[in-house]
Amino acid sequence: METALLGAALLAGCLLAVQASANLQLNRAVGTPYGASTLQLGVATGLLAVLALATGALGVLARTADVPVWHLLGGLASPLYITSGILLFPRLGALVTAGLFVTGQMFASLGLDSFGLLGLAREEPDAGIVAGALAVLAGITVIVRGLGGGVPGGTRTRPGWLALGLVAGAALPVQGAVNARLRAGLDEPLTVAAVSFTVATLTIAALLLVLTATRRTPRPRLAGLRAMPWWGWLGGACAAAYVTGTFLLLPAIGAAVTIALTVTGQQLTSAVIDHYGLFRMPRRPMDASRLLGLALLLGGAVTIQLS
Repeated sequence: METALLGAALLAGCLLAVQASANLQLNRAVGTPYGASTLQLGVATGLLAVLALATGALGVLARTADVPVWHLLGGLASPLYITSGILLFPRLGALVTAGLFVTGQMFASLGLDSFGLLGLAREEPDAGIVAGALAVLAGITVIVRGLGGGVPGGTRTRPGWLALGLVAGAALPVQGAVNARLRAGLDEPLTVAAVSFTVATLTIAALLLVLTATRRTPRPRLAGLRAMPWWGWLGGACAAAYVTGTFLLLPAIGAAVTIALTVTGQQLTSAVIDHYGLFRMPRRPMDASRLLGLALLLGGAVTIQLS
């Protein structure tokens, strides 16, 4: 049973990389990343709502009136993360984008723990955590340096894209901390996930309306969905499975092991997608520098979580 749980955590991380690749097909079909994010989050919300209804978990929704408002806002991170993936995957590649996400995630987690933010217990970093953080930083540096001139738009735009990846990754542990506070009040993981994705969907839908009205993004072309490959819809299912899986795995195998395995799955899958050009992504074969960066990232992330 324990082996199956460890495998499930690794698979959950793999789904994050598949999610971003599938979402690119939604973006190409509807012609706007904000429309694609709205559709993807809407699908995830629907799946989670059905699961919560089937298991009788929706009955605790009445308790949301008794929790602080900020406990309901964890879903605000999802539109940032998903839209960033749609924007960054074709520009930087799966491995670089996932590496930036992981780096932002790791350092935000360290900040939350070190300062005891958002209700988390304060934990002073030890030598193992510092060493892991330095390895993560070295790993993403090696991978980014290996980009050379391969980023469309020229080197002037590159720092902005890199910063977006780091910020989007940093939003995930903040979201997790906020959702943990909501779970303490509701005690139903599926309901917490459904609430989080509902907030996310409403947020990105409102942003889409504003950007469309001000002509800062095209109107979604829903007719293009007919020509989209079937697996373009997998992003929502992957997101729902990842959130549900991590909620269920955390108490079973522990937060450290869960995060270490999901990060590993995300990085390895991203490397495979890049190397073979899967999901209609540009092919970016692995070389020595990318392998070294990947090893440093994985080693650092695992060291941080298991220290």
